[in-house]
Amino acid sequence: MTDIQPLTVLLGQNERLRDAALIEHQRVRAASVAAAAQAEQLQAYQREYQARWQAQFQRGGQIELVHCYQGFMERLSQAVAQQARIAEHAAAQVGHALGELRAAELRCASVRKLIERRTQELRIGADRLEQKRSDETASRAAWDRTREARH
Repeated sequence: MTDIQPLTVLLGQNERLRDAALIEHQRVRAASVAAAAQAEQLQAYQREYQARWQAQFQRGGQIELVHCYQGFMERLSQAVAQQARIAEHAAAQVGHALGELRAAELRCASVRKLIERRTQELRIGADRLEQKRSDETASRAAWDRTREARH
């Protein structure tokens, strides 16, 4: 039968790749959570800033302040949009990393299953060989008894 040593080496290699994929998935997931939290913080700040200054403008404000507010709100809106894109990209990376992790886990499981099958084949082959030896020994013993009975 076949030796399982190469399969064991392959399993070890696949497990290392799976572990690396797991670490990468955890890393990009943490980055995604941080990016989403930062996006939410920026949006909350934008809402708070807008509400505060709208209340201020209702009491009356100088035109210079209005221009300053509008300029800052435009830059803040750009920052919010950029951070939202970053968060979306990070979420996509999480999905990709999860796919890579699942593929690595599937490869490990496949190799494990193959090792189990090969081990079972080796065990069955060894059992058959042992049965054959046992049958031959019994046959010889019966032959020897028959030969001794004739003499």
